[in-house]
Amino acid sequence: MVKDVGCCSQCATCLLCLYSCRWTRNKKGLVTSKCDCAWFFFVFCVCLFALAWFYLAFVTLNDFHNLNEFIFRKTGWWLDWSMVMLSGTTTLVTFSSLLLVLALCLQLWHQPLKLHWIHKVLLILTALVVASAFVGVEVQWEEQWESARISLQATGPFLHIGAVVGMTLLAWPVADCFYRTSCSVLRTLLLLLYLGAVFALYLAPLGIDSPCLLEYSQLPPKPALFGHRGAPMLAPENTLMSFRKAVDYGVSVLETDVLVSADGVPFIMHDEKLIRTTNVQEVFPAQAQSNASSFNWTQLQQLDAGSWFLQKPPFPTARSLSKAERALAQAQRVLSLKQLLVEAKRHNVSVMFDLRPEKDPHYEDLVNVTVKTILHSDISPELILWLPDEFRDWVKQRAPRFQQVYGRKKLSNETEDLRRINLPYQNLSSTEIREYRRDNISVNLYVVNAPWLFSILWCAGANSVTTNACQVLQGMERPLWLLPRATYQMIWIVTDCVSFLLIVWAFFLLRKWSRRKEPQGYDSDVLLTKIHSLLSE
Repeated sequence: MVKDVGCCSQCATCLLCLYSCRWTRNKKGLVTSKCDCAWFFFVFCVCLFALAWFYLAFVTLNDFHNLNEFIFRKTGWWLDWSMVMLSGTTTLVTFSSLLLVLALCLQLWHQPLKLHWIHKVLLILTALVVASAFVGVEVQWEEQWESARISLQATGPFLHIGAVVGMTLLAWPVADCFYRTSCSVLRTLLLLLYLGAVFALYLAPLGIDSPCLLEYSQLPPKPALFGHRGAPMLAPENTLMSFRKAVDYGVSVLETDVLVSADGVPFIMHDEKLIRTTNVQEVFPAQAQSNASSFNWTQLQQLDAGSWFLQKPPFPTARSLSKAERALAQAQRVLSLKQLLVEAKRHNVSVMFDLRPEKDPHYEDLVNVTVKTILHSDISPELILWLPDEFRDWVKQRAPRFQQVYGRKKLSNETEDLRRINLPYQNLSSTEIREYRRDNISVNLYVVNAPWLFSILWCAGANSVTTNACQVLQGMERPLWLLPRATYQMIWIVTDCVSFLLIVWAFFLLRKWSRRKEPQGYDSDVLLTKIHSLLSE
């Protein structure tokens, strides 16, 4: 028994040291003040704040390549900023969570919550960094709020169960604090706040809805895959190697971007400048900052369009290429539209593209030369999904067998014969996807890389998705989770009932112990103090 008391004493002292940087136990004059309680509340809020940012950071990973490209265009410096963000976020969440756990343990050990000033400064910095991150998303990446809302359809049921478990575990320290507080007003306020949060969580599933809450027999067909610039996680984007990789992983459409060279040759390139995906700075240093369309086709063929993929990997998967694949990547050149059409015809896959730049004053000429190139190739016109909206009527007359794809929602007074639409996944709700499916309108959503997002859109009934991760999504035989609504309701009710019983048990047990141990604990403290005094003498 003495050994157990000594061990517990050492544990309490260690926890106090980590939280307060004090190698001392609870002595006279060292008590938790109202200011200390306020700091404990601040620790709790900062921890929740950091966890919320961690969740949003996880959601943004689906679209983070877009942010990397945006930063490169602004700074000219390539880096996978997702690793920086995740490392920083993990550090902040770990720090604030450890402080919260330490505080709860100290409270259970009846130790003073004297937060050290260094922890206070770091907590304030954590709150400021996380707040700045949220503001940055609001200013530069506003669509991620909609992504977060969609993500709750995938994670909502699990977040609810996790939150209920967390609040149930908090019952013990809350009950301990409740019975140790002498002020009746504070006791009532604490109990009301805790029970209010608990019952709000119990009723949260009333607002949770997900398209994946359905029977397996009701699951729509798996969405077809469109290769975004080919397979850019496995090969340099918009190269022959990339498109062949995409075909190997079963894509039905090759999605890309077309520019027109100075001598009228349509070629495949996403960026309006060549710096990111070619060695133009080495071959044509004086023209490196020029638009890609200002180069003629002879110049473009001199550029290396693959080595950058190995030197500045856009995705972690680029590092896993074999020796033969690395050599093939280094041999890639800028691809013409004609070459892509030959490859698409050979594999009987469709081609969909944006024609850039849309604000070119001679855009009509770009449309004309692109349509002419397609019609002069041997590809079946039905394999062309025509996406550019400008001069669409002229294109319909010149090439009536092209499949027209619209980058907008159906209007209430629609005059066009919409059969295909192509939109960002944030722009359509699950209800709208189902409505379009009922109206026999094919819906393609972009860019979908994360399995959780693909699962949601699959359950909602999307016909196809544009993806960078065809090798990942092609291997999915079913959504990540599928649950009949009745089964989820049963899990919800059982979880809430078990949680409520455990909370009641915790309060009852703490009440019983508080009545029994208060005198005994006081006598023990006095006895230990006397023994310590005798030993000192």
